[in-house]
Amino acid sequence: MSAPASTAPDPVDAADAAGSTDASAVKRPSPLRRVLEWRPHTLGLRQRILAIFTLGALGLAAVLAITTYGLVRSNVVSQRDDISLDASYRNAQVVQERLQAQPATAQVALDALDSLGVQRPLIYFRGSWSTDNNRFNDDALPDSLRRRVLDDGVPASMVTAVDGDTVLAVGIPLVEVGAYFEFFSLEEDDRALSNVGLSLMFAAVITTFLGVVAGIFAARRAVRPLGAAAQAATSIASGRLDTRLKPTDDPDLGVLANAFNEMAAGLQRRVEQDARFASDVSHELRSPLMTLSASIGVIDARRHEMPERAQVALDLLKSDVARFQGLVEDLLEISRFEAGAVRLHQEPLLAAEFVMNAVAVSSLPDTPVTVAPRAQDVIIEGDRRRLARVLANLIDNATAYGGGSPTVAISEVDGPNGDVSHIQIAVEDRGPGIPEGERQRIFERFSRGTAAAGRRVGTEGAGLGLSLVAEHVRLHGGRVWVEDRMDGESGARFVIELLAMVDDP
Repeated sequence: MSAPASTAPDPVDAADAAGSTDASAVKRPSPLRRVLEWRPHTLGLRQRILAIFTLGALGLAAVLAITTYGLVRSNVVSQRDDISLDASYRNAQVVQERLQAQPATAQVALDALDSLGVQRPLIYFRGSWSTDNNRFNDDALPDSLRRRVLDDGVPASMVTAVDGDTVLAVGIPLVEVGAYFEFFSLEEDDRALSNVGLSLMFAAVITTFLGVVAGIFAARRAVRPLGAAAQAATSIASGRLDTRLKPTDDPDLGVLANAFNEMAAGLQRRVEQDARFASDVSHELRSPLMTLSASIGVIDARRHEMPERAQVALDLLKSDVARFQGLVEDLLEISRFEAGAVRLHQEPLLAAEFVMNAVAVSSLPDTPVTVAPRAQDVIIEGDRRRLARVLANLIDNATAYGGGSPTVAISEVDGPNGDVSHIQIAVEDRGPGIPEGERQRIFERFSRGTAAAGRRVGTEGAGLGLSLVAEHVRLHGGRVWVEDRMDGESGARFVIELLAMVDDP
């Protein structure tokens, strides 16, 4: 009889009819495939070492426990069977002698066995069963054991259960008399094997725990050189280029340490060469720039004698020379930072008064300044000239990129005790703002951000202003960042946070 034709749609046709949503569901990997393709890449090196030690200790403990238990059980069973069979044969010999003597009764044989301490005998004599323990009668014998002994005349043994107790039943045929059966309790053997199993399980737990402890120790030892390398790399990234890894006698770690130290030395040489080059070029440019600026000043004093087109060219030349001078000064300042030659002349400054004075001498002296009530009397400690340069750079940056209408706001930051712990100086503009992905990069040297293209008013800059801002603020133990305006309008908000001086009690 043929099977009925299936009415299910073809899988390919069904997938085509389901559209893109069903197609993506068809391509989704199965859970089994995801398990098979899983890799422990989400675990760190320390976790992987710990996992290897733990699994190794657990596997070794399990193998040893199972093997040991199997060997012990085999020996116990073998010894138990040998002892039981020997006892059964001796007792069967006693029964054989009693049943062949006169008077030949099963009770005489049972009495003889009782005098020997036999507890569970069963005698088959002249077609009847005799026992002095009603629990262990002929009904307790397995049929296969009974047939094997009585019908085949072959000694046999079998493990069976009698009223919930596990026993070993042994049967021995008696020549021309009948058969003798005896039951041996396995309770003590089972209890001994249970104790052995518990002991092995406890030993496996201890072994696994020791494996975990060894794994933790090994993971720490293995990861420690990597931690030292990470700290050294962090130190180099923060500017400490003379950081090196300690030499080691370990052949594997020695290769890593030597390679890292060679890399750091090469990087230090390259950075120092670049810094010296920038410093040398800046110093060499200062003299001709001063000469050029003085010459332009002489020419500018007689500009009224020049035609209009020459005056326009002179103005462009003055603007470019001024920008060039600013660039050279910025490069010299960065060279000082690189050489570690910058020294702060710190003094107590009334934050609100200082900011107002710095704004008044900036390129936009009419920039509005708002001061929070609690920030009126806050004092900071800093270098007046360098902090004024920071504010001037931020205002120039807002003028160039932010629409030319910056505002300055001074606010306080409360400490854990309710007093003022920091002061914040924010310069806001109404430009397009700074994209999230560029807010760290714009403080790097020679970086003006992709958002600056086509948005500068006036001349092009070199991207050093914000870098100098970050360097100066860092020297003062503060921090600077850029965020969106807090009022939700378009624009950027540059925030400088400096530590406030605490009045002595």
